[in-house]
Amino acid sequence: MQAVVLAAGKGTRLRPLTDDKPKALVEVAGKPILTRCFETVAELNAEEVIVVIGYEGTQIRDRYGDSFSGIPITYARQGEQLGMAHALLQAEPYVEGEFMCLDGDCVIRCDLEPLVERQQEAGVDGVQLVERVSTEEARVKAICDVTDEGELRGIEKEPNDPPEPSLVAAGFAVYGPAMFDACAATELSVRGEYELSESIRRFVTDNTMLTMRTEGWTANVNTPAERDAAERRLRE
Repeated sequence: MQAVVLAAGKGTRLRPLTDDKPKALVEVAGKPILTRCFETVAELNAEEVIVVIGYEGTQIRDRYGDSFSGIPITYARQGEQLGMAHALLQAEPYVEGEFMCLDGDCVIRCDLEPLVERQQEAGVDGVQLVERVSTEEARVKAICDVTDEGELRGIEKEPNDPPEPSLVAAGFAVYGPAMFDACAATELSVRGEYELSESIRRFVTDNTMLTMRTEGWTANVNTPAERDAAERRLRE
């Protein structure tokens, strides 16, 4: 299975760490976040990695070249910062069949193999990693509406009144190819971006997407404080 890593972001909230480098190359506990993403998909036996680059993307090309630990790397470019759904669409020409998708700003320390295995089951079109978080955390994330059987029915980004606790989408999923159709149908949001949460909402209207929780944790690195918090968790 191929893996797509979304690594085109500027990381404006991470300044000054991103003044001269892309967000994905910010180091957490001595390693760039992108290196940790590559290590994650290598453990999942990815056959190829498609990296979507944008801001200062040549630095990523220069650092990793055409492979990582023997896994071929293909680069897709997002020329304009128009959101994660738009970034994912840039990978479509290079993807065949189901694929893993990782946020290039996310440190993942949990077992993802069950998600990949579940994707292979008949009638399953996608699997989303989810975590339980507090109401305060949920207000800046995408909360998931999930059935008792674990099927994703809907998703809402940055809700005003999330439940306590909330189930939120984490930085890893496995999608079927119909996810690209959902991204293409996504309209520009009021923030001026094509939101991945909206694409997922469209995807689940016509496809079966399951959710899974596993042992461990994930951490998106959007600010220097979040970088420091991820470093502490890794060192613990």
